[in-house]
Amino acid sequence: MKIMIGGGGTGGHIYPALALARHALSEDGTNDILFVGSAAGLESKIVPASGFTLVTIPARGFQRSFKQLFLTLKDFINGLRSSFKVLKDYQPDVVLGTGGYVAAPLVLSALLKKIPVVLHEQNALPGLVNRWFAPFVKKVCLSFGETGKKLPPFSKAVTTGNPRASEVSEIGRLEGCRYFSLDPGEKNILIYGGSRGALKLNQVIIAYLKENFLPEGVNLIYVTGDIYYQQVFTELEQQLNRVKLFSYLTEMPEAMAAADLAVTRSGATTLAELTALGVPALLIPSPNVVNNHQYYNARILSDAGAAVLIEEKDFDHFRLQTEINRLITEPALLEQMSRRSKQMGMTDAAEKLYRCLQEVAL
Repeated sequence: MKIMIGGGGTGGHIYPALALARHALSEDGTNDILFVGSAAGLESKIVPASGFTLVTIPARGFQRSFKQLFLTLKDFINGLRSSFKVLKDYQPDVVLGTGGYVAAPLVLSALLKKIPVVLHEQNALPGLVNRWFAPFVKKVCLSFGETGKKLPPFSKAVTTGNPRASEVSEIGRLEGCRYFSLDPGEKNILIYGGSRGALKLNQVIIAYLKENFLPEGVNLIYVTGDIYYQQVFTELEQQLNRVKLFSYLTEMPEAMAAADLAVTRSGATTLAELTALGVPALLIPSPNVVNNHQYYNARILSDAGAAVLIEEKDFDHFRLQTEINRLITEPALLEQMSRRSKQMGMTDAAEKLYRCLQEVAL
């Protein structure tokens, strides 16, 4: 089966696609996979580094100014032309769209050429591109069942989960602790602001550590994001004795496996990883994402008792101290959150999505 995967921009669109691609190859070594993305997105680095071929097409996110709207339309038309050529050259049996602006011209081109298309929606609130095309594709695969209520009529939705969950579910806590040279008898907290980092999260953690709020016997795995690393390191150079500091981590599954608690944004892929491993979390949704979708992601875990949702406007180092101390000193509560998180995990997501592709392929 020849599978073309289109989407990108952020890790949330890329990592589930890579997990699906690796699963497809493990199921059948004769499967052939081609990624289509943007030269400006994270996929331009992550996909080739993962051993897959990436073809780039012109694409630009929607902007409200007239000048930017003109440039977006121009890139969309050029993206359509490029997509038609890529589809003609590759001749896929099925196209998988994982969201993001770069998926739009590819999905439209595939539909016009009558090539079967499957969409994967990672978030609780479906993105604009997936909402546009949902009624016209063969299947819309969802990470959260609730998302189906927010799709247009006649969408053929099926809940598969997020394929990234399948890759992290087999990693145990001891393995994660060994990887980071942490004492498994102590508590470990993962701090992670998403694939690009988070300014507010870093500001709060800096203040928290400078006040010496970190309890004894608790370690941090702290991922700052590339653009914030130097500032954080300079500010905290004297407070890093129980902190493993990283600018970026490709070994996020190991970090989550080692964690007894995560303090993080609520991107869909992050939540898939957390629930696959049953990691309790303090979730601080980014208010700067389209349609505030991270808030709706976080609400699903919070309503299930698997996480504590804190809006960014209410998040400071005193609130962080209160929540961490409460959870660390109440092991029964932390265990209950872990159990409810684990119940939400869909560790067979990659297999379910792969079967959807098989069912509709030419």
